[in-house]
Amino acid sequence: MKATLEKADPVQSKSGFIRKIFKKEALLSIALLVLLLAAWEILSRIGVLHPLILPAPTVVFSATLELLASSFLYLHLGVTLYETIAGFFIGSFLAIILGIVVSSNPTLYKVLNPFIVVFQAIPKIALAPIFVTWFGFGPTAKIVMAITICFFPTFVNTVVGLKSVDEESRLLFQSLVAKKKDTFFKLSLPTALPFIFAGLKSSLTFALIGAIVGEFVGANEGIGMLLDTFNFQLEMGKVYALIVILSIIALLLYLLIEWLDKKLIFWADRDNNN
Repeated sequence: MKATLEKADPVQSKSGFIRKIFKKEALLSIALLVLLLAAWEILSRIGVLHPLILPAPTVVFSATLELLASSFLYLHLGVTLYETIAGFFIGSFLAIILGIVVSSNPTLYKVLNPFIVVFQAIPKIALAPIFVTWFGFGPTAKIVMAITICFFPTFVNTVVGLKSVDEESRLLFQSLVAKKKDTFFKLSLPTALPFIFAGLKSSLTFALIGAIVGEFVGANEGIGMLLDTFNFQLEMGKVYALIVILSIIALLLYLLIEWLDKKLIFWADRDNNN
């Protein structure tokens, strides 16, 4: 009976097989993680790994719980998140607007593209002291740093997405004497949105990196400042705990954009395996 059903519905049979494969891979990933943590713990306990270089996972876990129970962590975390989100929204907005403008004007694209590429090639860490000099030790310098780092992925993806519109579809709109506004909102933008969201996923993570880098260079608050302080005090357990917390936050921000992507761009082609 089971064989008959599989033969009658090969798509369902294939999807069930794929789910089993992914479930097996997930279990293997968890097993590998547990094995690595156990090896890390044992090597730390027997003295192979120095606690100042790589503290034991139990030490990091204990430090994480201690930080999460403290009130000052959330004050600094709020500052970093504010800088990250503000930089992300401003940088992404500017990137999308500029991407739309240069995509609709090939001459302008050729004129501006070399400057944009050269600016992207500049190591952003070299700009951090300059931004601190210009804007001081407050959040403005970190927001500008986040804007600088997160701008390029969204800009490039916006341009690529708008240039990937199917030529036959464009000709169809022209044959229907569609206005430029209608062509943009009903053809070009829907085609480009999957590309734009792909850029936004990277940009949000880069914005967090930009805020942290700015706080490293000069700040009196923020997670970057805490990392600097704990590192100077050789409290390596708390340093790694902050890294774990930042990793979780970055993952949650990424998943938020991923969720918005799937909800808002429901017409986009998805991986059939998902």
